[in-house]
Amino acid sequence: MPRPQRKEINFSKESILTLMQEIYNELVEQRNTAIRIQNKMLAFMKDPEDMQTIGPVIEKQQKIVNDCVEKKLSLSKLQSSIWEKANNQTESFSLSDLDDDLIQNLMQKEVDSSEDNYKL
Repeated sequence: MPRPQRKEINFSKESILTLMQEIYNELVEQRNTAIRIQNKMLAFMKDPEDMQTIGPVIEKQQKIVNDCVEKKLSLSKLQSSIWEKANNQTESFSLSDLDDDLIQNLMQKEVDSSEDNYKL
């Protein structure tokens, strides 16, 4: 069986904006799931002793919510940088024109968070 051909990566303004929209949608979904789980755990809590069992789950969900907020902020900084570069140039821009540290930071956070399963 032949090896599948590599897909070409296009770094146009539209493809980068589409990717950022996809990342944003996933962050919103992760945040909503974490809040839903957190609310369910709080509803299960009847006695103060339940806090020992449910507390770590609530703490983990709160960490997910906080991580999503941080990623959204990084994403908005990246979008701002893209718009600034795009508005200053009439021709197309390249990835090297963008803030490399911000891109690396956002990608690293995404890789780090992909190790956690945010499933209900």
